[in-house]
Amino acid sequence: MDHVIATSMVAQQEMAQRLGMNASDLTCFGFILEAGENLLTAGDLATRAHVTTGAVTGIVNRLERAGYVTRRPDPSDRRRVRIAAVQAAVDRVTALYGPYYARLTEQFNDYSPAEIAVLNDWFTRTGKLMSDYLEEVRGT
Repeated sequence: MDHVIATSMVAQQEMAQRLGMNASDLTCFGFILEAGENLLTAGDLATRAHVTTGAVTGIVNRLERAGYVTRRPDPSDRRRVRIAAVQAAVDRVTALYGPYYARLTEQFNDYSPAEIAVLNDWFTRTGKLMSDYLEEVRGT
């Protein structure tokens, strides 16, 4: 488990470098992609990334300058903006990660539906456990 986590961290840094950004910016871009059509505000992004709103402003500024995101007015509150991924940037990220996800798909094809259900349960529960523990550590 520790090896998978460490390798993932190294890979995240490598992918970020190849995309011309740092790992924190790539993580935030990932949260923006994950949100899909439910565009995040800077505050939403700061909460997900566990950074201050000032820090997230710098992150969004860098992502915008690099052509990864745009700011859009919030339709329900014109004083607020939402952060949207730029399609060309999504395409660049997809091209980089695509072969990796194709290999993961091949690997998952080796498992039965029941085994996939167990894996899904494990990842879901472990993700929650990790988030909860991180909050606990931050609170001390």
